[in-house]
Amino acid sequence: MRNRLIVMALAVLMVAAGASNAAAAVRASVDRPSVDLNESFMLEVTVDTNTDLEPDLTVLEENFYVGQVSQLSNTSIFNGEIRRSRTWTIALMPKSTGVQEIPAISIGNEKSAPVRINVNEPSNAPPGEADVFVSSEVDQTETYVQAQILYRIKVYRAVATRQPALREPTISGAEVLVELAGDERSYESILNGKAYNVVERVIAIYPQESGEISISPARFEARVLRNGRITGRKVFQSDTHTVSVLPIPAPPDDYPNATWLPARDVQLSEEWSREPERINAGEPVTRRVTVSALGQIETQIPAIDPPAIDGLNIYEDKPELSRRIEAEGIRGIRKDQYAMIGVNGGDIELPELQVPWWNIDAAEWRVARLPARTITIKADTVAPVAPPAAEVSPAIAASDTTTPVLKITPDGFWQRTSQLLAAAWLLTIIAWWWSSRDNKRTPREPEQPPLYKRQARLVKTARKAAQAGDAAALRAALLEWGRLQWPDDAPRSLGALAARVADPLAGELRTLSKASYGPERSDWDRDAMVKALRSIVVLKDAAESHSSDSLPPLMPPAV
Repeated sequence: MRNRLIVMALAVLMVAAGASNAAAAVRASVDRPSVDLNESFMLEVTVDTNTDLEPDLTVLEENFYVGQVSQLSNTSIFNGEIRRSRTWTIALMPKSTGVQEIPAISIGNEKSAPVRINVNEPSNAPPGEADVFVSSEVDQTETYVQAQILYRIKVYRAVATRQPALREPTISGAEVLVELAGDERSYESILNGKAYNVVERVIAIYPQESGEISISPARFEARVLRNGRITGRKVFQSDTHTVSVLPIPAPPDDYPNATWLPARDVQLSEEWSREPERINAGEPVTRRVTVSALGQIETQIPAIDPPAIDGLNIYEDKPELSRRIEAEGIRGIRKDQYAMIGVNGGDIELPELQVPWWNIDAAEWRVARLPARTITIKADTVAPVAPPAAEVSPAIAASDTTTPVLKITPDGFWQRTSQLLAAAWLLTIIAWWWSSRDNKRTPREPEQPPLYKRQARLVKTARKAAQAGDAAALRAALLEWGRLQWPDDAPRSLGALAARVADPLAGELRTLSKASYGPERSDWDRDAMVKALRSIVVLKDAAESHSSDSLPPLMPPAV
């Protein structure tokens, strides 16, 4: 009998695991909607389970050069439910211009939806093909109050710089709200045959009133390293931008009280704590309604008030606000939760939910809808249990006929007192033993090796990888060395690292980067790399004081 139960339990677990894998959704997204030819970008592929399967990336090789692939597993707990996911990040560079389609990525039996990206002709460098320059752009020159404006700034560096500083632009005119739209990105770009390391940051601007806003140039200041010499401090700046802000249009006739919600896309969905089609009267069930708006922050999304329904008691919970960074900006997310308890049996219809919103691309009102649905409340057929009758104490019942006896102390007084004292003494002994046990078991944290020793070890690892021709291990060791050298602004790519070191190492790093990501996939010279790595000399005193070659944040952190 016991073996049979074990077999049945294992079968149930296998079926559940199979169902989980079958239902695992695969999603694909890019870090920005358009790139230039010879410019790399990142593709993220996410599956809603911690699977051991790998994505099929061979379908990408027809239209893209495939670079480094990294992966990350994530586990979270929400309302007692364990959620797992796994994400692959792939560096890609397009082979041709135009609208390119990233085909569906397969993981097991599941596939992602295709993703399109616009590949532009490479921009011409400024006059004189400058080694360092700054560019900026806004995604629209006319918008509406509280609608998102994406301001994108790029710092191009073909040479190493020292003491860099990026001065944030000032915004004048109408009042605005400013938010960071994701983390800083670093990638390689080739303009007119010259390789650049590009640092890109994106800011989301939300005007709070109509009128006109003016964005001053972003300024990049640095000392440039040329031919082994460091120049004086130079200033590079981007263009100025002006955006017209239109007033809020009148609400639609069907929704005269509509809340103003400008966005690029609005989605409305729901989740239930369990299947709501048939629930018992008196049993609570939780409904979670989610509104997500692309191009809007979460605090601007209106609440969805639960409708008043006869026969259904509704208790509103605190909303959950969050955001997600996508290629087209910030997607605000608001989740409203309600606990529902059916009072009587019968069918109850939940009405359709509607959220009117303004499409900033089409310049028209639209409505996101959640269809109506019917739930069945099963009447509670269990009869209430009567409380037990109170028993009459024999001592009380006989009190009328018994003569009370005078006592100095209650019955069992000394016995209970001695028991309490013994218990207190025992608890004291246990507490002392437990504290001494914890002190003995507390492990001492191992001391971390000095910084110069860790740097020297990484340089040695990089030399061995170069001798073996292992480009991946070489890249990993060098970027880790760069992270220790510049902890406040660590280089995230070989191009970024090359911009901070001198030749011959800088040249070999660019060659290795082109061999990994460039369109012609040229070979890199192992011996030349090993020789160039000898220029890295780790000194005990110098390693403890880090270089100041780091970019400060473009915008101040949110308080």
